[in-house]
Amino acid sequence: MHFFTRIISFFLSIVLAMTGWIGSMPQHTLKVNRYETHQINEGFGTSAAWWAQDVSDEAEAERIAALLYNKETGLGLDIFRYNVGAGEKENPASVIPKRNHRTESFWVFNASTGEYTFDFSRDANAVRMMDLAVKNGASKIILFCNSPHFSLTENGKASGSAQEGHCNLPPENYGAFADYLLTVAEHFVAEGYPVYGISPINEPQWDWGAGNIKQEGCHYSPEEAVALLECFATRMRERGDTFKLLGPESGNMNKSYREYEEKFFESKILRSFCDTYSGHSYWLDGNIKQKKAVGQRFALQYRGLKFEMSEWCELPQTLDPQSVESGLHMANVMWEDLTLMNAVSWQSWTAVGGDAMLDYKNGGLVQYARYYIMKQFAMIPLGATRVGVLDYHLKESKLKTLAYTSGDTDYLIIINNEPEAETIRLSGAYDVQKAFVTSADKKCEAVGNGAFTGALTIEPKSVTTLILF
Repeated sequence: MHFFTRIISFFLSIVLAMTGWIGSMPQHTLKVNRYETHQINEGFGTSAAWWAQDVSDEAEAERIAALLYNKETGLGLDIFRYNVGAGEKENPASVIPKRNHRTESFWVFNASTGEYTFDFSRDANAVRMMDLAVKNGASKIILFCNSPHFSLTENGKASGSAQEGHCNLPPENYGAFADYLLTVAEHFVAEGYPVYGISPINEPQWDWGAGNIKQEGCHYSPEEAVALLECFATRMRERGDTFKLLGPESGNMNKSYREYEEKFFESKILRSFCDTYSGHSYWLDGNIKQKKAVGQRFALQYRGLKFEMSEWCELPQTLDPQSVESGLHMANVMWEDLTLMNAVSWQSWTAVGGDAMLDYKNGGLVQYARYYIMKQFAMIPLGATRVGVLDYHLKESKLKTLAYTSGDTDYLIIINNEPEAETIRLSGAYDVQKAFVTSADKKCEAVGNGAFTGALTIEPKSVTTLILF
């Protein structure tokens, strides 16, 4: 495909020269190439972990949900990730230091009977946020766990084993964990929520517990992760569940994850039941070579299967979240994951907080640069196909481009990381050219009058989204 693109670019340069564009027009031309097709967009989203449970004011909850999910006044995100908590909030033996990292569970111990029963009135603030997200337009709910419920673990805690590299979930409790999470999912399906999938495992390769007690978490070896997911797949078939099984939410996509990927797809049960591998885009920001290798290997080894990028935030956080540089950093990561690793969806770790898109400052809710960058990408509709971009320049192009097509409409995102503006020409038979820009002084602001001109100046340090039809 890359060879084909180079050939097309070569012939395009000849056509441009023959028609006199080089002398009379800007010397940088972009063209959406619908003949080069890649993955289908399955959505953009974020997680409600560790903040939604603290939003007790209903009006504030409605405002946040609209900012994130309303397609007219907000980001118009598609995916809401709900954290099915492991119950550390009510665990008297909890050692998790941060209060908001301890979650409330639906599974409650009944002292009179000596048994656990479900109480779906719990975690009310976070459930309300999920409800409001759906009312504002969220079309996919993913229920994810950082750990099994603390009552099922080996040491009675959901913060990980006391031993490094040891799984805190005994094999004899795999079935109980599956039944617990599936009961939660089936409850929300019955309530009318669009449950798209469940994700029982989070970042299995890390040594949760021992000297790393920060949050709910559980280590799994590749074999243990596959065995647990196989148990889930078997139980889901027996129960007739139609939502997807997602996993294993690898903590990053460098060499440490590869054995998890191989074991995942070696499993006949999972290969017949799961068509998507979920991973997190940590510790590889800007590593073009590594991400390209990940994408190419996945495409060659697992034809017909998909990769979703299910979690990212800046680690460690060094950039001012209100700066355009912070937004550009996120835009570049999104570009890398969508183009180099062919991610079918892209989800941020969390929506509200210092490393997120929204946060509380001076008593009010502020929208960070990352919020407007996400909006630049979230304009791409569900079901759109990622296509190629022919980038012709007399010198090496410094722009990063990403294009999708849906029906008669093309969506072209242009990232300019440079401190200088770049003048380009758009090649194509369009009538309308809508442009939105996030830069140092613009916040996903509409520019131009909508008529197709073919000429555009890309601002310094900016992200531009073009809707062309």
